[in-house]
Amino acid sequence: MKYYSTRGKSFVNSTAEALLKGLADDGGLFIPEKIEKINFNEEEIERLDYTEFAYKVISTIFDDLDKEKLKTEIEAAYDTFPKDLLPIKNVDNLYFMELFHGKTRAFKDFALSLLPRLIKIAKEENKVDDKTLILTATSGDTGSAAISGFAGVKDSEIIVFYPTDGISLIQRAQMVNSGAENATAVAIEGNFDDAQSALKKIFNDSDFKEKLKSAKYMLTSANSINVGRLVPQIAYYFYSYYKLVKNKEIENGDSVAVTVPTGNFGNILAAYFAKEMGLPIEDFICASNKNNILEDFINTNIYDTHREFYKTNSPSMDILVSSNLERYLSLKSNNASEIESIMNDLKDTGKFEYKHDLNMHGYSCGEEETLEIIDKIYKKSGYVIDTHTAVAVKAAEEYLKENNKKVLIAATASPIKFAMEISKAIGLDLKDEKDAIEKVAKLSNDIEFLKQVDIKDGDEIVIEKENIKKFIEERILC
Repeated sequence: MKYYSTRGKSFVNSTAEALLKGLADDGGLFIPEKIEKINFNEEEIERLDYTEFAYKVISTIFDDLDKEKLKTEIEAAYDTFPKDLLPIKNVDNLYFMELFHGKTRAFKDFALSLLPRLIKIAKEENKVDDKTLILTATSGDTGSAAISGFAGVKDSEIIVFYPTDGISLIQRAQMVNSGAENATAVAIEGNFDDAQSALKKIFNDSDFKEKLKSAKYMLTSANSINVGRLVPQIAYYFYSYYKLVKNKEIENGDSVAVTVPTGNFGNILAAYFAKEMGLPIEDFICASNKNNILEDFINTNIYDTHREFYKTNSPSMDILVSSNLERYLSLKSNNASEIESIMNDLKDTGKFEYKHDLNMHGYSCGEEETLEIIDKIYKKSGYVIDTHTAVAVKAAEEYLKENNKKVLIAATASPIKFAMEISKAIGLDLKDEKDAIEKVAKLSNDIEFLKQVDIKDGDEIVIEKENIKKFIEERILC
């Protein structure tokens, strides 16, 4: 499989190269040369084996990776999940895809449990002996899932940058207290966009990459700019759809809508890839919090970052520059020069206008309404959802006022990870945040998770956002 940059001036000839580079040389993101349709037969649907679904989806795009190695690594990655790794809960005819049963209780475990194994295959196929330096920006969940995935992986070093404010106690503890000798978590005085922007500059810094090469390091990313993050996520949309088919909630071939709480646009993009690969998703519902730049863009075709940035109770969506949107726009327009032009407009002016239909629904949800939705669902059904999922519920409800489709909701994080907000929403009496975590864990039937997380205060590294590159140089090159 060849991969072309969204900006048209760079390409690689193999999946292995795309995995190892992360970002294209022209600053764009890699997209596969072709997206082929796939089908699942009655026997596959009846077995409903997640590793079988994942292998079929991933090997269709990563068609040039060694098939046996890929199958083995997929099986090993998902062997760390519980047997029922993706439950679907029907609450008032909203179907919640519980994507949070991996080690760190976030949807990103599905991709980040596999990414280190994909990089291992890529290094073997390209005969790369250098150590791997993984740089990652996070608003909370990516960092903990990436550290969990890469912990102890031979010849790899991962550095995660996260904002000092806005992440939860558990998210911080998962990163700072991971115990992984090859992982470093660094807080920055800034927001997610600051961290992501700084890392993108580093990925495009040829002098810095030469210094790393001299030190026997190769550079890649665990963010969803890497196709190795994006492609594994496609599989769970196929699996969820066919789980509904098997459970006779829908007929095979029925069209559905998908609602995704959206920050960096990777998860909803994976759903779009699933549609392109043959899954009958008719409508995509992009759910935003108070940082509703995507809602505005979907409704006006103008992307404008000149707005206030809010720290909200759904912090993984506190983003103003959604990296994977570039891939979506590229796939919709099929015009690399246009994508390069609008990305330059974004860089130079902070805004751009897109001339094509986006074919997406966009809605947003404020912080108070987020809590009200959590409380409403809990009181009505006893089901506990996290803040990001609540934002998606609001979007689904708005969509259903004018549409009549079965709606799959991407439930992206365990409510335990945002226990203070959940407790506030449903009116729990608390001593402190640790008490909130314990009480929400009981309500979520996930006491086992608390045994895996060291919630004590750790020694936090804090730097100014301007010093990200300097920190990496001192950590790796000195």
